Amino acid sequence: MTAPALEDLLRALTPQVLGALVRRYGQFEGCEDAVQEAVLAATVQWPAEGVPHHPRGWLTTVAARRFVDQLRSDQARRERESATAAEVVPKDVPDTDDTLLLLFLCCHPTLTAASQTALTLRAVGGLTTAEIARAFLVPEATMAARISRAKQRVKAAGSTFGLPAGAEREERLRVVLHVLYLIFNEGYTASSGRALHRADLAHEAIRLTRTVHAQLPEDDEVTGLLALMLLTHARRAARTTADGDLVPLDEQDRTRWDRGLIDEGTELAKGALAGRSLGPYQLQAAIAATHADATTAKETNWPQVHALYLILERIAPNPMVTLNRAIALAETEGPRAGLALLATLDDDARLAGHHRLLSVRAHLLEQTGDTAGAHAHYRRAAKATASLAEQRYLESRAARVRTA
Repeated sequence: MTAPALEDLLRALTPQVLGALVRRYGQFEGCEDAVQEAVLAATVQWPAEGVPHHPRGWLTTVAARRFVDQLRSDQARRERESATAAEVVPKDVPDTDDTLLLLFLCCHPTLTAASQTALTLRAVGGLTTAEIARAFLVPEATMAARISRAKQRVKAAGSTFGLPAGAEREERLRVVLHVLYLIFNEGYTASSGRALHRADLAHEAIRLTRTVHAQLPEDDEVTGLLALMLLTHARRAARTTADGDLVPLDEQDRTRWDRGLIDEGTELAKGALAGRSLGPYQLQAAIAATHADATTAKETNWPQVHALYLILERIAPNPMVTLNRAIALAETEGPRAGLALLATLDDDARLAGHHRLLSVRAHLLEQTGDTAGAHAHYRRAAKATASLAEQRYLESRAARVRTA
């Protein structure tokens, strides 16, 4: 087995093994440490000795033994150890996948969104603390402390390892989907750093969302989120030049879009829209599918895109949705109509000074012929983003309108 294939296998098995241990022993932090030790042992032994016939069972057995060893070495937990350590590690591991339950645990409502994301990537995604720290451009010690605090808060909340019932289950699932959405967005357009995107994070978000979809295939919002990710990720190869510079959607070479992902995403989007209810991920997937359906930017069905954003704005009001609707409105009714809609966002503190608002306004001002206003807003937008790829793009736009 090649090294990448082994890494993929271990990454897929890690949450399943962790779920099995947490279900059995109930100690999230200790179980997570034991699983990481088992995974490390596998990376050393399997390339030399071959992958076991039942790799998941091997990992579970090794992790369980490591966990029991930890209990035995902990003098402060001797009383608890006497009950747990006497148990015989099972040879047969139940063929169940507890990844969804683990996601629910990592996305506990007592945690902040940042902690939910970090804990999900660590426990369910199988990323190391160093990898997560690099993804979010913070020191490894800072990320380690954040993850440790998250584990302690979950423990203090007394959360049980199981699916909540009724309305609480639905609410927790929405949190899970939101965290996966955040992970994907950070991978698709990194909030800071030299690279425009982090493919590893985007891939991980898609993998985890596929896992949730496999367990909840009838949930239309889960289906919609997976469709949205696939349709958006399909454009990745065309989003940058060979030098890493950003290429906007209307200038991308659409022959470089991944048609396999588009076909899969489109079918999922259609299925999600045919459901009994309508949610924000389904609508965003429908918008992405509309863009994917156009062979050129000029062929985009902008009236349909605008109509979908109108519905999205009504069921899930958000200033970023309004901003995107302004772009679609400008395409259907002209840039001044788009600018008028943007003006309604000027007093929204959530977008104050946001580079996206500034860059869209610059683009629409450029279309009206106001090159001075466009230049000023492009420059402000470039200073407002921490992404070097976006900075270069916005500075180049500012230079272009200045010389026009």
